[in-house]
Formats: sequence, C-alpha cells, structure tokens
Amino acid sequence: MVLSLLPGVGERLAKKITDHFGSEQIAIDYLKAGDIGRIAEVEGLSPKRALSLARCVAGDDGQFLATKESVKLHQKLIQQISGFAACAATRDRMQLLTPIRDITTRRNKITTAMDFLESYPQIEKNLNSSFRSLGATRNTIERYQRVVVSHEPREHLKKYCRVLTPSDGETWKDYTVFKSVTWIGSGAPSQVPDGWIVLGSSPKDEVILPERTLDWFTNNKRILECLSSTINLLRSGSIDHEFLGLLSESTTGLSQLPELLQMLFDEGDIAKAEQVKDQIWPFTKNLQTQVHQQVEQAMNDAKLALSGSELLEALSDGAGFQRKLKEVTGHVIDEAMQEATNQFSELLQGTGIRSPPVIFTSDWPAKIDRQVIDRIDSALEEKLKAQQADHVYNMARKLGPLKSLCEDGIRNLVECEQWLAIARWSQHYGCKMPEIVSHGIWVENGRHIMLGLEPDPVTYGLGEAAQEGDKQNLSLLTGANSGGKTTLLELLAHTCILAHMGLPVPADKAKVGGVESLHILAKAGGTQSAGALEQTLVELADVVSDPTPKLILADELEAITEPGAGARIIAGMLLAARSQPETCMMLVTHLAPAIIKASQCDDFRVDGIEASGLDADLELVVDRTPKRNHLARSTPELIVKRLVERSSGHAKELFGEILQMF
Repeated sequence: MVLSLLPGVGERLAKKITDHFGSEQIAIDYLKAGDIGRIAEVEGLSPKRALSLARCVAGDDGQFLATKESVKLHQKLIQQISGFAACAATRDRMQLLTPIRDITTRRNKITTAMDFLESYPQIEKNLNSSFRSLGATRNTIERYQRVVVSHEPREHLKKYCRVLTPSDGETWKDYTVFKSVTWIGSGAPSQVPDGWIVLGSSPKDEVILPERTLDWFTNNKRILECLSSTINLLRSGSIDHEFLGLLSESTTGLSQLPELLQMLFDEGDIAKAEQVKDQIWPFTKNLQTQVHQQVEQAMNDAKLALSGSELLEALSDGAGFQRKLKEVTGHVIDEAMQEATNQFSELLQGTGIRSPPVIFTSDWPAKIDRQVIDRIDSALEEKLKAQQADHVYNMARKLGPLKSLCEDGIRNLVECEQWLAIARWSQHYGCKMPEIVSHGIWVENGRHIMLGLEPDPVTYGLGEAAQEGDKQNLSLLTGANSGGKTTLLELLAHTCILAHMGLPVPADKAKVGGVESLHILAKAGGTQSAGALEQTLVELADVVSDPTPKLILADELEAITEPGAGARIIAGMLLAARSQPETCMMLVTHLAPAIIKASQCDDFRVDGIEASGLDADLELVVDRTPKRNHLARSTPELIVKRLVERSSGHAKELFGEILQMF
C-alpha cells in the first residue's frame, strides 16, 4: 500500500507522515491498527482526518452511511459495542468498524470468537482480565549519557545521545574520560574498559544504544507481560480451538519472550550489588556501634583483682597497668570485632567482592577503617559498571530483534480482543450472524437494543430476503403514535449497518441484501421554508432515482410541507423509487390513504402497527409486529379515550364529545 494513493493524501502529506514515523510501512501499520492518537501527532492531521485515513485503509470507501442519521446510528452502535472492550486500545480500534465491501474475513473471525466464548467462557474471562493491560506501546524520548564513537555519521542517534567522530590522530584513549562509550569500527581497545561496548563496523541500532532498547521493554512492561501470558497459554496446549490460531499470529517469533522478560526484570547479582552498595556505609556504622555495646556489656560483667603490691605498681607505672588491663579485656574486644567482620562478610556474599580480614583500626575505641570501606565501595562501583554494561548489552542483543515483532504482536492482540469484545456484546444481546443475500432485508424476532428496556421482538422484511407475501421492495408503515414505527425503522437500520460491517445482528434470524448505501431520512422538525424545501426535494430526488443498490428508511417525510402537498410529493418519490429494482424502501407515514390516492396506484404495500386498546393502567396495548396489508388505526382516538377516563368536570365532558366524533 502506498500512502500517496489514499484519498486526500498527496505526495507532500505522505512524506510528512513517513518522516514522522520513520518509514511508510510503520505509518501504514499504525493506520491499520487504528491508533488515531498516534496518527494525529503528525503535523496537519486532525483526529477526524486521521480516523478517516484509518477507515480508508480498513476498506471503508465512505459511501455506505449516506446521511447524517445513518452516521449517528452507526456511532451509537460502535459506542455500545465499545462498552464490552477490555481496554482503551480496543475501544479506539472499534472506530475502524465501518461498513465495507468485503466482510468475509471479519465474519469468519467474529464467528470464531463467538464460538470460543461459548465453548471456553472461563479461559475467555482470564484473557479478558489479561487484555486490560493492552495498549499502544510507548517509545522513550529520554537522552542517555552513553557516548557513541563512530567513523560513520549516525544522525538519527543524536537526539538520544552524544555522537562523536574521531579526528585524525585521536585514539580510544582520548575517550576514556567518558564513563559509558560505544565504540564502533576500527581503532577499538583490545582490553575493553568497564562501561564500554565495542562493536563492528555495521552494528544494529538496538546494541549501539542498548539502554534505549531496554527502556522500551521496561516502559511497556505491562503490555508485554500480557503478550507473554498469551504465549504461555498457547504453550500449555490445554485447549484446541480455531481462535487460538488468531492468537498465535500475535506470538510469531516470540517463543523466548517470557524467559527474556524474566531475565530483564530479575537482574540477580546486579540487584544484590546495588543493594549492598546502598547499605555499606550505614551497615558498617551500625557494626561499629554494635562492637562498642558488646564490649561495654562485657566490661560491666568483668572483675579485676589486684594485690596491694600490684596496685602500688599500677600507680607508679600507668603503662604497665594498661598492659595488664588489656590482657584481661583484649579477648572481649577481639571477639566483638571478629563477629562484626563476619557479618560484614555475609553482607558481601553474592556481589563477587571479597571481604577483607580486618575492617577496624587497631586503636580503641573501635573505629571502622574508612580506607578499607572506601576501597570496597569503589570495587562495588566498578563491578556494577561491568555487570550492568554486560547485562545491558546482552539483553539488548537478545531483545532488540524482538521489538518490531512485539509491536506487531500487540497490534494483533488488540485486534483479537476486538473480536472477543464483539462476541461479548453479541452474547449479551443474543445476536446472530445474518445470512447475506442478494436483495432485501428480513428479521425474525428482531430487537431494538438501544431502548434502555426489554424490547418487544418484531418480525418484518422487504424485498427478496423477506418471507412469501412480503417480497415487495416498498412499504408504507402506518399506525399508532408511540406504537413502535420509528423503533422498527431503526431496528432495520441497525441490522443493515451491522450486517455490512460483518457483525451479528440482534435477531433470532436475519437475511440482509448487499447494498451500496443506507439512507435514513429522519422526521423533519417542521414545515420548511421555500428554499429549504427545494433543497430537500432535490436531495430526495437524487436518492430515489439513483439506480445503485440501496436501502431507504424514511420517517414521516410529509412533515416537510403541508399535508396535501406532502402526500403528492411523496407519491411521486415512491413511484420513482419503485422504478429502481435495486432499491428497497420503507416509509413511516400518517398519510398512507392520501399518498396512494395521489399516486393513482392501488398496489402499494401498506402495513400497520395496531394499538388494540388501553390496558387496566390506561397504557396503550400495541402489537409491535406490523400487520401486513393493513392500515392501522391512529393513536389519537385512544389518547382521547384515556383523557376521558383521567380528566374531570368540563374537560371530561369536552373529551367525551370529541371521542364521539371518531
């Protein structure tokens, strides 16, 4: 696919998008994934434009949802389905679900997900929990202390670190002032200094700046662990289902990822050395205090017996007295110091640094020998540098080649989660995959799923998809106010939109004919001005006279002008629509007799949703499934009857008189 061939994308914008993402293929991958936020980062691309491009890549030509009302109903459906997604990335991707010409692949994947959810609900529940961590991966924008020394220009790395080119006469020794260096190509030291990485003349970027490579894996830890969990599920072989084949596409080439991530996040000796380095000075200070306390306690318990002559000798020879005192107490001090030294040796275990035999000065009171501890601290610092450099390089060398595979895998997982979210929505509303036919639309026990209450099932159809006796292309739907005419219209619209997206529909069974566009003509807000009426009539004429396959669902078009003129205009439009064999149309109207009279045709199909009366609570009793070839009674008679029952006094008398007029 070439970006410049997309509608509205010229060479200039295509270059800007490519430059932003680094390559055209990466840009297309983001478009396919529906990462609208990332695409809209490109200067000059609004979120709306980014969504349009992503939908175009997904196969939407922008022609199916032909009216504002069609677009609104589609967006409400997407919003409802998105409520069953496990993560924000799936909700973003749902925006790519628009009607497309070839729905075969979508239908197959969604059908597989529906069967998987039905067959393995607990495993799907576990996947749902894991998939909550899914999201778009984040690239680091941090700048690193590592210095890259290369004989070749590496401009793309300069925004991440310092890149230097050796001049004539310079050697690697001139760069030892830097702690972390990646030397590329000739002139490298034979004995690599701590913190340095020496590479050949054509290394891969992931090992040139390994810290950046590992930061990507660290920053995206939760997302990658979700990918790792999926790999472990596939390894277990506990189930065998076609949906696992979709999941396995996300893990291609990533069999070692779980172990490598464990190695990355569990640094072993490095973590131990870092811990010891942080503790060494407070630990030795505590050892010094511990020695003093132990010696003081021992001295409190000790007794020194002196004869008279020894006491006189002590008075005349202080040094001799001290020697005798040291002979008595020396072992206590030595034992306390040795115990402290042993504890210090235990602290250093696992760091690779040897413990010195003596850590105290020779004088009393006991003091930690700072020079000894300084040397150990420096040795730990050097050890850490060497270990970290080796660890970072080795992990970057192993993980670096997996980065692009991980990105592809995560995008595939989000797609799989999308199919599972649709399956959850479908299960919740009892949806079924429709049969795709050549013409018409038909639902058996179809349900409007956005009413906020338990819907009454309706069976209805038009065209060749419908049952025998209902195969007319056009119908006039009449009946009671609040009886469900607009609800049925929207149910057919939902069914048509969902079927052309490759999704199941809210019905026990359904047949949907392929059309190129859906026209929902909403109820007008009142009589239009001459100019507005003219514009509306031109648009209606274009729709009904167009020979392309389409479904027209119109709600009380007569409201655009006065009833008499409205009936004549609609009659003309219906005659034009009936002359197009690829058009199916349902018109909700209160003017069916007048329209038929104006058309001078007595074979228009008229169906009615009948309000049969009032229940004990004076609410309308309505059969929501239209009666075929039946002009239904209007609701006002029943409403007036209800007012007679609920009002009193003069109003009751008036409503009673009005009721007699029906």
